[in-house]
Amino acid sequence: MNALRLRRVAVAVAASAVLPFALAACSDSDADTGTKAGSEASTSAAQDNTTSTGSDMAEAGPFGPACASVPEDGAGSFDGMAKDPVATAASNNPALSTLVAAVKQAGLVDTLNNARNITVFAPTNDAFAKIPKADLDKVLADKDTLTKILTYHVVGRKLTPKQLESGSFTTLEKGMITTKGSGESYTVDDSAKVVCGNVPTANATVYIVDTVLMPE
Repeated sequence: MNALRLRRVAVAVAASAVLPFALAACSDSDADTGTKAGSEASTSAAQDNTTSTGSDMAEAGPFGPACASVPEDGAGSFDGMAKDPVATAASNNPALSTLVAAVKQAGLVDTLNNARNITVFAPTNDAFAKIPKADLDKVLADKDTLTKILTYHVVGRKLTPKQLESGSFTTLEKGMITTKGSGESYTVDDSAKVVCGNVPTANATVYIVDTVLMPE
């Protein structure tokens, strides 16, 4: 009996010695996970606050003279575009067909569609028409140059009209664009006017502009 009792005591002592280490390991892992999750939540909340601070127009929806030409229903309507990722949504807008062709030529469809919470300054067909045809054809034939120009039109976070009133933003091309304006009148890089802004898609906010932006 004494031998059996001693064996049980030894097992209990061994178990009590191992358990704290096991719990500590789980605790450390949980703490790391919790810290990471908390950090990601804080970052997400900060981004949400950054992209939605004080903008009444963010709730008001799209604005600008060119918005009147957007269909009232169907895939090309504002409701339809809001359901699709940005490259797909743009393909349903006839006024952006040249941009869509350029995005396909550069192989950026998946890149744009899979991005999260971005802003796209989308030049209209008329904006591309301002570029002499020979120059435009040359750019379309040069994938590196085309990619550089197109990614200059994309900012890696959603921007509200309020933020465009006086802003400077890093683009995916790593250059900087500047914006200014108020109400329903905004310019980008002192050259392009927003003709239909604050257009939602499934993963982006779109500001349609009347001039192609050019990186330095």
